[in-house]
Amino acid sequence: MAKQDYYETLGVARGASPEDLKKAYRKLAMQHHPDRNPGDKKAEQRFKELNEAYDVLKDEQKRAAYDRFGHAAFEGGANGRAGDPGFNMGGFADIFDEMFGEFMGGGGRRSGAGGRQAPQGADLRYNLEISLEDAFHGKTAQVRLATAVLCEECAGTGAEAGSRPVTCPTCRGHGKVRSQQGFFTVERTCPSCHGQGAVIEKPCSSCRGQGRVRRERTLNVNIPAGVEEGTRIRLAGEGEAGVRGTPPGDLYIFLTMQPHRFFQRDGADIYCRVPLPMTTAALGGAIEVPTVDGTRARVTISPGSQTGQQFRLKGKGMSILRESRRGDMYVEVTVETPVNLTKEQQELLRQFEKAGGDQTSPESAGFFTKVKELWEDLRG
Repeated sequence: MAKQDYYETLGVARGASPEDLKKAYRKLAMQHHPDRNPGDKKAEQRFKELNEAYDVLKDEQKRAAYDRFGHAAFEGGANGRAGDPGFNMGGFADIFDEMFGEFMGGGGRRSGAGGRQAPQGADLRYNLEISLEDAFHGKTAQVRLATAVLCEECAGTGAEAGSRPVTCPTCRGHGKVRSQQGFFTVERTCPSCHGQGAVIEKPCSSCRGQGRVRRERTLNVNIPAGVEEGTRIRLAGEGEAGVRGTPPGDLYIFLTMQPHRFFQRDGADIYCRVPLPMTTAALGGAIEVPTVDGTRARVTISPGSQTGQQFRLKGKGMSILRESRRGDMYVEVTVETPVNLTKEQQELLRQFEKAGGDQTSPESAGFFTKVKELWEDLRG
């Protein structure tokens, strides 16, 4: 089955601006996101198609290749690779580059000047623990991490002040070298300049030619209200600085939740287990319970409440990410049996037991009646 045109997939004209592409993608991606359509295979497939189309059209070089060759630009059907117009080694070179590029010194994720692969700085991971209240209200958290940052002495060039990198004599500034292996011509990252196309004759004394130094940084991270356990926040360009001014990596913040004294969370709902005096459970009454927003809520206990019975407080649960509504809160009661009774209290309970009969405890009475019948059947 032929693939749908990427522009049609996003519902935009071929001359759409990057901003129009972004708006169209965001609107459709939100509509067909798997989290909003659980179990819907068509929505899941549509979401994949949207991502594939936007991944190509948001990149200038990939978009230019697509406009020229269509889907064949990414399927080996055209004499060139997406993102690298003018490369003319055919399908075999594509395969070798994909299979052996990183092993033979490549592995850069972004193209530098002249189509060279620039070794991007490493992505970083930071585990951040927050409270349930932080997840409810949202907050701005400060994180401190030691990482590679741009060298201020050389402004990231790696060269000593007053000097400049010179063209690499091995690759003559191309950043890649080619070698013949049997019938195949293999292109790989230049081992001398590591794809930069230039080498440093007088390295910076502060960073030793790397263009980056290790420092401790403090960053402010915006935690939106409604985040859940395992939420990942991406800070683009806040990872390790690349070598000699190449693009930095990204920082990924992974959120974990601290256990709470009273509440357990299940998605947008909050559960709170409350011990209830036997008299309140039997006679009914009202209790006040804390809520995650820091206020109190009044719960009316119906007479004869049992352990495990739940009372729902609508709209008293967690904030929901990117929505103005809240989940619900469920108060689950556990009936507490009296302890440390005085002789007078014990006597009152005995009188209550004699006066109550089977009517005050129908479940236990019914259970033991069935047990008695079972024993009689076994003896018969």
